[in-house]
Amino acid sequence: MMDQNQHLNNSTEAQPSRKRKTKCCNGFKLFFAALTLSFICKALNAVIMKSSITQIERRFDITSSVVGLIDGSFEMGNLFVIVFVSYFGSKLHRPKIIGIGCLIMGTGSILTALPHFFMGYYRYSKETLVNPSENSTSSLSTCLMDQTLLLNTTSPEIVGQGHEKESVSYAWIYVLMGNMLRGIGETPIGPLGISYLDDFAKEGHSSFYLGSLNAMAMAGPVTGLLLASQFAKMWVDIGYVDLRSIRITPSDSRWVGAWWLGFLVAGLLSIISSIPFFFLPSSLDKPQKERKVSISSHLLKTNEEKSQTTNLTNPRQKLTEHITGLIQSLKSILTNPLYMIVLFLTWLQISSFIGAFTYAFKYVEQQYGQSASETNMLFGMTAIPTISIGMFTGGYITKKFKFTLLGFAKFSFATSLVSFSFHLLNFALVCESKPVAGLTLTYDGNNPVASHINVPLSYCNSDCNCDKNQWEPVCGYNGITYVSPCLAGCNSSSGNKKPIVFYNCSCVEATGFQNGNNSAHLGECPRDDKCKRKFYFYLAVQTMYHFFTALGGASTFMLIFKNVQPELKSLAVGFHALTIRALGGIPAPIYFGALIDRACMKWSINSHGKRGSCRIYNSILYGYTYWGLMDSLKFAALILYVVLIFTMKKKLQGKDTKASENGKKAMNEANLESLNDGHSVPPARADGETHF
Repeated sequence: MMDQNQHLNNSTEAQPSRKRKTKCCNGFKLFFAALTLSFICKALNAVIMKSSITQIERRFDITSSVVGLIDGSFEMGNLFVIVFVSYFGSKLHRPKIIGIGCLIMGTGSILTALPHFFMGYYRYSKETLVNPSENSTSSLSTCLMDQTLLLNTTSPEIVGQGHEKESVSYAWIYVLMGNMLRGIGETPIGPLGISYLDDFAKEGHSSFYLGSLNAMAMAGPVTGLLLASQFAKMWVDIGYVDLRSIRITPSDSRWVGAWWLGFLVAGLLSIISSIPFFFLPSSLDKPQKERKVSISSHLLKTNEEKSQTTNLTNPRQKLTEHITGLIQSLKSILTNPLYMIVLFLTWLQISSFIGAFTYAFKYVEQQYGQSASETNMLFGMTAIPTISIGMFTGGYITKKFKFTLLGFAKFSFATSLVSFSFHLLNFALVCESKPVAGLTLTYDGNNPVASHINVPLSYCNSDCNCDKNQWEPVCGYNGITYVSPCLAGCNSSSGNKKPIVFYNCSCVEATGFQNGNNSAHLGECPRDDKCKRKFYFYLAVQTMYHFFTALGGASTFMLIFKNVQPELKSLAVGFHALTIRALGGIPAPIYFGALIDRACMKWSINSHGKRGSCRIYNSILYGYTYWGLMDSLKFAALILYVVLIFTMKKKLQGKDTKASENGKKAMNEANLESLNDGHSVPPARADGETHF
């Protein structure tokens, strides 16, 4: 009878335990789903910003280095709060803090789009601006003609409004502020979300969940690139101007798509993603803690009451304790050699990645002649799925083989080495610069020039009274691009009829083009077939590079917080993110942009007479600068990987030696005690075994 009662009591106790376990499990699943959604929105925001870099540069008429500063403002926002969020956030309600972060992130994205609504309408030909009261906004003068070609881009009313608001030359600061606010909001999502995930995941499953999280988060970049591709096809002022009056196409270096729409969509989705976090508990193991022995609970409760009383009577002491604890924790991770090596090598890797990804879309547009819409679509179809598959595969491998800390380091090094090898192939895929009269060739098109600066006029256009600052490129039937129809020596045109064609171009004729067709049409000449073939090889190389880079992503991240004490995981991740943002995220886009600016051959001139955005680049200099800077950073990271592996091996050997010495010491003490007791013990071998 007693056995039956005991069985009933045990089953009664087991039922609440199972309920609590189910509730805890469901809470973990809900958190994982919510965190995945927030990671998707985080990635969506990031890709929308990166894919809009070229559009923002043209819309605000700024240089690549200024665009790099705007992009780096995201990291500046992180710096304001990341240490405090990482340290104090783990002591507070982590899901709610993540929810507040998502809310702020969405608000920042909406603020980024705000300048579009008060800047006025975009005019892509500021160099040829005429009086707004006239019946056109820009004119294309041709050689030996007094009259101008009336090529309307917008109505006179729109021009007047745009002209009135043109004085707003620093509207890009709103984009910078919005991006900074987005950085502040995104700060708690990574460190607090990952530490919460690691705390309540099953033992040994953290890397799998981390890999799955990053893999599913790739839905954000895919969605972002597809949206950006569609928005890039739309004219920036869509809905406000007559699109039939826009004479340029998306492949033109002055085209600006509806960049602001992407930020509005990303902002609204981020705000929606914040909702689930406000309904999650602060700790999923709270029910288990409540099942502790009553005496222990009573003692803990008494200590908590005393601590609260002390803190209420002396709040300064509480603050001092927190600050002291933060300093001691920072000292602990900063004096950890393994953590510091991982910190520096990931800084080099991520600096290379941030700088490359910021200008990747711009590079493909300039190097291979792809439009912004085509570039976004190609990245969405190739790079993003490859990265997703690589991350998922990497997470599965780490779970399957249950790597040790040294195993994580070796696997990360191997994948980095393979991806670096593929990355070097990009140097062979750099295209020759476009043949442009006045920049890479003389104006007669027969001879190359040593420098693109102040190229003298030729006999074919010296009497045309052309403005060299004008940028209205035309493509001659000889395959050479001319900066304007005037500099091409064209005498007449087809008027407003599309496509606009210019006839009797003396500079086209001067090249000795055998076809006898001396005309030119509006727009730059397309890339040659050789460069187009290189573009397909470029896509293949990038696919392999992204796969192997993503394959080691989960292992590299595990190295960040597995080298420190468990209670310092959140701080280790936060401090790592702080360093990466301060030393990588902020300066990398700026110095990448500054070096890219040096490859510019033709700058626009804004309404204030100052240098604006770049129209065309020296492809060879751009490519070698771009890839050379990236590979230099990656090579330095590989060297640090070798240092990390040797340091780990040395540390493990030291532990084994110490353990062996402790074993010998214990055995000798046991032998002495046995001798003192009058007993004999068989002699011990060096490996601790005895001979019988």
